[in-house]
Amino acid sequence: MLAFTALLLVVVAVVVPRLGWIGKLLARYNARNIMVRWPITLMLLAAFTLQVGIVVVMLSFVRGLQNLTAGSSVPGNVLVLSEGSTDELFSNLGYRDVSDVERHPLVMRDSDDPDGKPLASWEVYVVVNQPLPLPIIHGRRLGCRFGEESLKLTLVEAGGPLARAGVKPGDSLSSWAGIPLNSLEDIRLLMAGKQAGVIDIGYVRDGALLSGSLNLDNLITLERSRRFLQVRGIDDPARSLKVHNLKLVTGELFSQAGVRAYGEGDQRRTAVEAVLGEGIARTLGSDINKTSLEPGDMFSLGDSAQPFIVAGVMGSSGSTFDSEIWSKHSLVGRKFGKDSYSTIVLRAAGPVEAEELAKDLTNNFKKAALKAQTETEYYSSLNQTNQQFLYAILFVAVVVGIGGVLGLMNTMFAAISQRIKDIGVLRILGYSGPQVMLAFLFEALLLAVLGGLLGCAAGAIGDGCTANSIISSGAGGGKSVVLRMTVDTPILLAGMATALIMGLLGGLLPAINATFIRPLEALR
Repeated sequence: MLAFTALLLVVVAVVVPRLGWIGKLLARYNARNIMVRWPITLMLLAAFTLQVGIVVVMLSFVRGLQNLTAGSSVPGNVLVLSEGSTDELFSNLGYRDVSDVERHPLVMRDSDDPDGKPLASWEVYVVVNQPLPLPIIHGRRLGCRFGEESLKLTLVEAGGPLARAGVKPGDSLSSWAGIPLNSLEDIRLLMAGKQAGVIDIGYVRDGALLSGSLNLDNLITLERSRRFLQVRGIDDPARSLKVHNLKLVTGELFSQAGVRAYGEGDQRRTAVEAVLGEGIARTLGSDINKTSLEPGDMFSLGDSAQPFIVAGVMGSSGSTFDSEIWSKHSLVGRKFGKDSYSTIVLRAAGPVEAEELAKDLTNNFKKAALKAQTETEYYSSLNQTNQQFLYAILFVAVVVGIGGVLGLMNTMFAAISQRIKDIGVLRILGYSGPQVMLAFLFEALLLAVLGGLLGCAAGAIGDGCTANSIISSGAGGGKSVVLRMTVDTPILLAGMATALIMGLLGGLLPAINATFIRPLEALR
């Protein structure tokens, strides 16, 4: 596709100027018609912009997935699972298995450790199904966002149920159908009751008590009220960070005990310490109206009564670890029902040694049946999802392209029918049929180039935006990740290629049809 784009650009840039004065005259004629018939021009440009923009955004999503999986692997790392496992989620390794595996002679030693311990990360991986916080659920249904543990609204969505009732950001809800509100729990109980009809809702604005009518039939239906959080239990956080080539950006690692005390006197309790990826820190931070969780912030995880406290945030942007919560293995296993290990990640001297280590563990390790593979191979297998997205995008691009070609073809046929006399004059002036055909084809390609540039510019706005997705290595497995959409040069060229192909196919048939118009008949 990139080669085809380059070829078409060469045709436009090289062939047309070589037509000499004929090319210049036709170019002026095309430019004049584009300006005179500006409504049609604007519609065509809008169509090209929309179609190319969609293609660029979808491809940037796939590129973000590809960069995510590529950025998660370390060429010298080997990931060991139990035999038959398609994903970490289904793997089970015993303590004796991982302790024997890490003593393999090809495993590097930690040069910073006085005992020279192996560079190995013992890990358990679990996925926690957690309900969204009630303020989030109620806020989304009402089209608003509540302040932390408050009835004050920090955001009211335009056109949402509360906005229609006259409520604005900064207002505080005071009553629901005549019943006073004292806390978010009151809203939860009342919303669990009547869910139809119109009720009076009271709110306070600048000290004044106001009221409005809230139509419960307009409450927003949520697509989901739960989310999946990925938790990785590890024994030695410093060594695990080193194995995965990650570093802390704020805070500190969790302690050997894995818990931290908080509160005063009789209210003194313990919370489980956790190190968060930057992506999940932002996700959980939005629950309490913060850009991101910071060291010292508390959050809940699953159905655990014991809270979690942020010890630190790791610089994991651009990897699958961006969406993970790391905590003490013994605590994670006990709380979420998986006391064994899911995997052990080993560091070899380089890619060649890593392949040799993986092959030796898979074929020659006799104490347990293992499935060892380099991280590069493992994360490449996660690209199955990427390929599915790519095929879907290509299908959509083809459908969009066919629609664009037919639309352009119809518009160009209409333009030719309106310019029959112009064509007759050109033919009488001595222009041949192929030259007239080239003029109309050049006009279609010019619109395609302009529309393609606008579409690429529109799609490039999404560069750097984050999105949630799932990458999978097999049936039933997968990881929920926060990816960063990436618009690079190949994607922009692919967008231009889409526009030029549409322009060529959509303008070719009408242009050929213009060559068969007889001059004298056109002037009647």
